[in-house]
Amino acid sequence: QVQLVESGGGLVQPGGSLRLSCATSGFTFSSRSMRWYRQAPGKERELVAVISPASGSTNYGDSVKGRFTISRDNAKNTVYLQMNSLKSEDTAVYYCNVRLPTADYWGQGTQVTVSS
Repeated sequence: QVQLVESGGGLVQPGGSLRLSCATSGFTFSSRSMRWYRQAPGKERELVAVISPASGSTNYGDSVKGRFTISRDNAKNTVYLQMNSLKSEDTAVYYCNVRLPTADYWGQGTQVTVSS
């Protein structure tokens, strides 16, 4: 079955960096765009970044442009989110997502907390 497992979250000071990973299985990873979303307490889930199957195209939410980078390793069936210059407003649970013909699939999420 389809599985998405995020890792790499944690507590970081403002201005710091983190790299999130999302290991996947159960579908043809190299054929699917992958997305990172986040959800802060009391807020709606927000699209952070999306990457095309062959990494030829990426798009970012306005709030993270220039600071976050999405990438993927199709040999490892893994998508990454490099987060630099973190701000307190980046605090959220981060989820990876894949859209398949049958359904949308989500990981369990990883908590990112930006605080001094």
